[in-house]
Order: sequence, then structure tokens, then C-alpha cells
Amino acid sequence: MKILEVLRENGRISVAALAERVGISRANAYTRFEALRADGAIKRFTAEIDHVRAGLGITALIFVTVRQQMWKQFRAELARMPEVEYCAITTGQHDAMIQVRVSDVAAVHTMVTDRLANIPAVKATETVFILDEVLKRPYVLPSDRDRDRDRARPARRPAQEGAQGGVPLGKMRFVGAAEGRAALRKDD
Repeated sequence: MKILEVLRENGRISVAALAERVGISRANAYTRFEALRADGAIKRFTAEIDHVRAGLGITALIFVTVRQQMWKQFRAELARMPEVEYCAITTGQHDAMIQVRVSDVAAVHTMVTDRLANIPAVKATETVFILDEVLKRPYVLPSDRDRDRDRARPARRPAQEGAQGGVPLGKMRFVGAAEGRAALRKDD
């Protein structure tokens, strides 16, 4: 996992620098790296593009309701649309979510009204515009979750004794009816 964490931050790091960051030999780093590629854990290396500087400053999510017998056609048509960055099949009110990056709002309008609306597989669409990308990760690793869980875990305090027979405050204790009546009689 450590190798993947380092590569996530810098996919162009040298094997020597990778080995140093992970704390293993260069030969071991190279062997592990190649094993990750062979297993498919590392799919490819790409450049992270600044979409605004590339002239694609508008991002929209288009939620699509698909005619259920026409998924194959829907997927084929989507593959021919270069502005589609991502598509996922979803649960809920809509069947799919498409993310597009385009130069202006008019391009989204044209895509939805002229192109998507003319695909027989598309029954309905709903479009929302992304105002700001608050958090974007290239991908999440299991080690991220473990690190966050450890960071969020509060320090353990000794249990405080409550009035209910040694039950820590804030916790419930269930008792049978006879035991409860006996406890009430003791208090009288």
C-alpha cells in the first residue's frame, strides 16, 4: 500500500526515490512496482489536466433515465461523445449519471437538447452545474480510511459509574421485570 500512496502523489517518481520513500531496496521497489502493474493494481499513468486552463471551465452532471431495454444503445452513443468524462449507473430516481466538461453553458445546453434528447434510449434528463470542486482525490486507498479512523478515534476515558449499579453513564442496562420491581422496592 505504501508504494501506491507514494505513486498517487507522484506517478513520475524514480524507482530509487520510490525505494527511499518506502524504506526498501531499489530492486525490491522495482519488483513490487512491476508486480502491481502485472496484477492490474496500477492501470496506467496519466497527466492531471487543469480543465479551466485547457478551456473546459464548465462541469455539469447530467442525470439520465434510460429506457430499460436500450442500455446497449445508450452506452454506444455515450462512447461517441468526447465531452463525457465519466458515466456511472446509479440507483435512485435516475439510472445513470454523466459528468461532462465543456467550454460554456451553451455547450451543455446543446449536448442535452440536441444530442442526448435525440437518443431513443434516453427517456429523461436532469442537469446540474458544478459551482466548485471542494474535494477531488485521484483515488482512495484502504490505508486512507485506516489513517482517518485512527485520527478520529477519541482518547479512551475510564467509564464513569452511574447510579444504575455500575453501568457507565450514557449506556442502557436492560433488566427483567422481576429484577426491576425488586430494585424499585429497595428504593422505597
